[in-house]
Amino acid sequence: MLVAAAVCPCPPLLVPEVAAGAAPELDAARAACTDALGVLAAARPALLVVVGPAERSGRGVLPEGSRGSFRGFGVDLDVRLGRDDVRLGGDDVRLGGDAESERELPASLAVAAWLLERTGWSDAPIEGLGVGEPLEPERCIKTGRDIAARAERVALLVMGDASACRTLKAPGYLDERAAPFDAEVARALGTADVAALRALDAELAYELKASGRACWQVLAGAAEGADLGGSLLYEDAPYGVGYVVATWS
Repeated sequence: MLVAAAVCPCPPLLVPEVAAGAAPELDAARAACTDALGVLAAARPALLVVVGPAERSGRGVLPEGSRGSFRGFGVDLDVRLGRDDVRLGGDDVRLGGDAESERELPASLAVAAWLLERTGWSDAPIEGLGVGEPLEPERCIKTGRDIAARAERVALLVMGDASACRTLKAPGYLDERAAPFDAEVARALGTADVAALRALDAELAYELKASGRACWQVLAGAAEGADLGGSLLYEDAPYGVGYVVATWS
């Protein structure tokens, strides 16, 4: 059952080494992400599932210990999703096996791994899930339901950005539909409005380059019947891209 969720943006610029001289511009977003992870820890989950956009279609499970890096962004920085080994019942158990652990984290989950390392997460085992942007809403909802059934106390860290079309210099140029779309996303995430997330228009989200749509709908599926309340911690559009930080508990 889902007991808590945190929603965070996933631009590599959240990592100061990647942002370099522009790092202070996202200090408020980083602080909000830290607070959001604190809510997850306070919920005392038995399992943390980290969900983030992935380039390939469909779904891809990444076990604890999976590695990623920011070398593609010109930074010699490696990260790992949790630990290689998790102690369960007095024995060291490697989750997923060596072959699976060698799969590289998509950029969104690499950012999540960096956030978790930064806050010293050690509160529960971790599993990563890369969600392809084309994944249909119905499959997203089912995926969320399956995640919630994994343990009695499940927490979700949901990575994803809103539209990338808020300004003329945004990656997707200016689209007048972007601001209203982002406002509704922020409202739904900030109030734990499951129905509104389920109803997000996948085609519009794709046109606005909103990478978080599928992941937010996974959250909606996981939260069915959980009766969680929401809190919006951060909402802004630096660089013309919508970033939202919210918690459900």
